[in-house]
Amino acid sequence: QVQLIESGGGLVQAGGSLRLSCVASGRTFSSYNMGWFRQAPGKEREFVAGIRWSGGSTYYADSVKGRFTISRDNAKNTVYLQMNSLKSEDTAVYYCAAEPDRGRPYSTTYYRDATYDYWGQGTQVTVSS
Repeated sequence: QVQLIESGGGLVQAGGSLRLSCVASGRTFSSYNMGWFRQAPGKEREFVAGIRWSGGSTYYADSVKGRFTISRDNAKNTVYLQMNSLKSEDTAVYYCAAEPDRGRPYSTTYYRDATYDYWGQGTQVTVSS
Protein backbone atom coordinates (compact mmCIF):
# COMPACT_ATOMS: atom_id res chain seq x y z
CA GLN A 1 0.00 0.00 0.00
CA VAL A 2 1.24 3.47 -0.89
CA GLN A 3 0.01 6.67 0.66
CA LEU A 4 0.35 9.93 -1.23
CA ILE A 5 0.17 13.34 0.39
CA GLU A 6 0.03 16.48 -1.72
CA SER A 7 0.95 19.97 -0.58
CA GLY A 8 1.76 23.37 -2.01
CA GLY A 9 -1.62 24.44 -3.29
CA GLY A 10 -3.08 27.85 -2.61
CA LEU A 11 -4.34 31.09 -4.05
CA VAL A 12 -2.21 32.86 -6.63
CA GLN A 13 -2.73 35.64 -9.14
CA ALA A 14 -2.76 34.94 -12.84
CA GLY A 15 0.78 34.87 -14.17
CA GLY A 16 2.15 33.63 -10.88
CA SER A 17 3.77 30.35 -9.91
CA LEU A 18 3.25 27.50 -7.48
CA ARG A 19 5.11 24.29 -6.79
CA LEU A 20 3.15 21.26 -5.73
CA SER A 21 4.77 18.39 -3.88
CA CYS A 22 3.61 14.83 -3.39
CA VAL A 23 5.31 12.68 -0.79
CA ALA A 24 4.86 8.91 -1.00
CA SER A 25 5.13 6.40 1.81
CA GLY A 26 6.96 3.14 1.33
CA ARG A 27 10.37 2.03 0.16
CA THR A 28 9.55 1.33 -3.46
CA PHE A 29 8.82 4.86 -4.67
CA SER A 30 11.65 4.66 -7.17
CA SER A 31 9.81 1.90 -9.02
CA TYR A 32 6.57 3.87 -9.43
CA ASN A 33 5.48 5.89 -12.40
CA MET A 34 3.90 9.09 -11.12
CA GLY A 35 1.22 11.37 -12.47
CA TRP A 36 -0.53 14.63 -11.70
CA PHE A 37 -4.20 15.07 -12.53
CA ARG A 38 -6.65 17.88 -11.84
CA GLN A 39 -10.36 18.33 -11.52
CA ALA A 40 -12.10 21.66 -11.90
CA PRO A 41 -15.62 22.25 -10.55
CA GLY A 42 -18.21 20.61 -12.76
CA LYS A 43 -15.60 18.94 -14.95
CA GLU A 44 -14.09 15.50 -15.22
CA ARG A 45 -10.66 14.77 -13.84
CA GLU A 46 -7.97 15.30 -16.46
CA PHE A 47 -4.35 14.36 -16.93
CA VAL A 48 -1.78 17.10 -16.34
CA ALA A 49 1.70 15.53 -16.27
CA GLY A 50 3.44 12.19 -15.83
CA ILE A 51 6.95 10.94 -15.16
CA ARG A 52 8.46 7.48 -15.49
CA TRP A 53 9.96 5.74 -12.49
CA SER A 54 13.46 6.57 -13.69
CA GLY A 55 12.67 10.21 -14.31
CA GLY A 56 13.94 9.74 -17.83
CA SER A 57 10.65 10.44 -19.57
CA THR A 58 8.04 13.10 -18.88
CA TYR A 59 4.64 13.72 -20.44
CA TYR A 60 2.33 16.74 -20.43
CA ALA A 61 -1.14 17.73 -21.41
CA ASP A 62 -1.13 20.20 -24.28
CA SER A 63 -2.81 22.80 -22.06
CA VAL A 64 0.16 22.96 -19.68
CA LYS A 65 3.08 22.19 -21.98
CA GLY A 66 5.76 24.85 -21.69
CA ARG A 67 4.32 26.18 -18.40
CA PHE A 68 4.40 23.18 -16.04
CA THR A 69 7.32 20.91 -15.20
CA ILE A 70 7.12 17.56 -13.46
CA SER A 71 10.16 16.19 -11.65
CA ARG A 72 10.97 13.68 -8.94
CA ASP A 73 13.48 13.07 -6.21
CA ASN A 74 13.55 9.35 -5.48
CA ALA A 75 15.78 9.86 -2.45
CA LYS A 76 13.01 11.95 -0.90
CA ASN A 77 10.09 9.86 -2.18
CA THR A 78 8.72 13.05 -3.70
CA VAL A 79 7.33 14.15 -7.02
CA TYR A 80 6.93 17.83 -7.87
CA LEU A 81 4.84 19.91 -10.21
CA GLN A 82 6.27 23.35 -10.91
CA MET A 83 3.53 25.54 -12.32
CA ASN A 84 4.44 28.82 -13.98
CA SER A 85 2.43 31.41 -15.89
CA LEU A 86 -0.71 30.23 -14.17
CA LYS A 87 -4.07 31.00 -15.73
CA SER A 88 -7.56 31.13 -14.26
CA GLU A 89 -8.37 27.94 -16.16
CA ASP A 90 -5.71 26.12 -14.12
CA THR A 91 -7.96 26.46 -11.07
CA ALA A 92 -8.72 22.94 -9.84
CA VAL A 93 -8.00 20.33 -7.23
CA TYR A 94 -4.70 18.70 -8.14
CA TYR A 95 -4.13 15.02 -7.44
CA CYS A 96 -0.99 12.97 -7.34
CA ALA A 97 -1.18 9.36 -8.53
CA ALA A 98 1.16 6.35 -8.55
CA GLU A 99 1.50 3.24 -10.68
CA PRO A 100 3.95 0.47 -9.79
CA ASP A 101 6.01 -0.18 -12.89
CA ARG A 102 4.86 -3.49 -14.34
CA GLY A 103 6.92 -3.35 -17.47
CA ARG A 104 3.98 -2.03 -19.47
CA PRO A 105 4.57 0.79 -21.92
CA TYR A 106 3.90 3.82 -19.70
CA SER A 107 4.42 5.94 -22.79
CA THR A 108 1.00 4.80 -24.04
CA THR A 109 -0.89 4.73 -20.73
CA TYR A 110 0.29 7.75 -18.72
CA TYR A 111 -2.81 9.85 -19.43
CA ARG A 112 -5.41 7.33 -18.24
CA ASP A 113 -6.95 7.40 -14.75
CA ALA A 114 -7.11 3.62 -14.74
CA THR A 115 -3.33 3.36 -15.13
CA TYR A 116 -2.75 4.45 -11.54
CA ASP A 117 -3.30 2.32 -8.46
CA TYR A 118 -2.92 4.95 -5.76
CA TRP A 119 -4.22 8.50 -5.39
CA GLY A 120 -3.70 11.33 -2.97
CA GLN A 121 -6.44 13.43 -1.40
CA GLY A 122 -5.72 16.43 -3.57
CA THR A 123 -4.64 20.03 -3.04
CA GLN A 124 -6.61 23.07 -4.16
CA VAL A 125 -5.08 25.53 -6.60
CA THR A 126 -6.98 28.74 -7.21
CA VAL A 127 -5.79 31.26 -9.77
CA SER A 128 -7.39 34.67 -9.59
CA SER A 129 -7.62 36.80 -12.73
